[in-house]
Amino acid sequence: MKAKITRIKNFKKNSRIQGFFLVREKHLRSTRNNHPYLQLHLQDNSGSIEAKVWEDVPAFEKSFGEGDAVVVKGRVSEYAERLQLEIEDIGKASPEKHGEYGFDLTKLIPASKSNVDAMWRELGKIIKCMTNDHLKILISKLYKQHRDVIKQQPASMKLHHAWLGGYLEHVLSMAKLGVKLAQHYAVDQDLLLTGILLHDIGKIIELKPARKPGYTDPGKLVGHIVLGRDLARDTMLEMGDFPADLQLKVEHMILAHQGKYEWQSPKQPKFKEALLLHHIDELDARMNMMTTAMEQDQETGAWTNRFNYFRISLLKGDLELDGGDGS
Repeated sequence: MKAKITRIKNFKKNSRIQGFFLVREKHLRSTRNNHPYLQLHLQDNSGSIEAKVWEDVPAFEKSFGEGDAVVVKGRVSEYAERLQLEIEDIGKASPEKHGEYGFDLTKLIPASKSNVDAMWRELGKIIKCMTNDHLKILISKLYKQHRDVIKQQPASMKLHHAWLGGYLEHVLSMAKLGVKLAQHYAVDQDLLLTGILLHDIGKIIELKPARKPGYTDPGKLVGHIVLGRDLARDTMLEMGDFPADLQLKVEHMILAHQGKYEWQSPKQPKFKEALLLHHIDELDARMNMMTTAMEQDQETGAWTNRFNYFRISLLKGDLELDGGDGS
């Protein structure tokens, strides 16, 4: 491959590209006319994009799998006001075959901009300040047991904090908010922090490592909410003396943290700490998604394009006051 390698953040509509990417998702689909095609979600450390393979599908379908690094040639198009990649050629990439052309696996895996060890220490200080011994021991047991996974795990597949260390970055941000908001709303700070630190603990089982993205079988069949509740419940039962009423509250917060039945939440928040947990989680996720959309945008001027989660132009700089409405 002699042409210039193009990173996802530099994709432009109607441009032809070639580059190296990681396959986050791979699905074999059929059109209404029963024509097979591949629907992919590709990433590098600058962004991610949906992609389609329309031709030679049987051959390409066998040439790579979900989680593989691939070399791609294609054309950038637009669908439903979002950029997508129409792939003309795709196959597995490796250092042996493609090292001389710029292939580097580390450039395909996004990572937190914050130092993971520093975040871990900061979170440890917050846990150390907890005064409820039952909750403090519960958190400490689970975080020590799963330390290596927690420090590397993404917080989600692609919506927010979808990078190495993203889980830790997300819960630390939420914990810092929780300390402030618990005082403002006069709620039980230790209970709120427990909900924050355990609400997504099931994702250490639901998601595969960021270097090999995807969902595990338990993740697909059960999901992180119930997996997380089970992890917490098993640990509380092992402790032996964990108060029954406190156990119910912890389980409820995990089960209700997504807030709405239509968001696959088994329960809706039924006490203050559970409600506050839901909104802190939602706030931190949405703010991260907007920040990421602004950072990855390549438009000149004050406004982003509309190719983001929110599907609207976002104000990323100073207003130009040129009469445009930015819609």
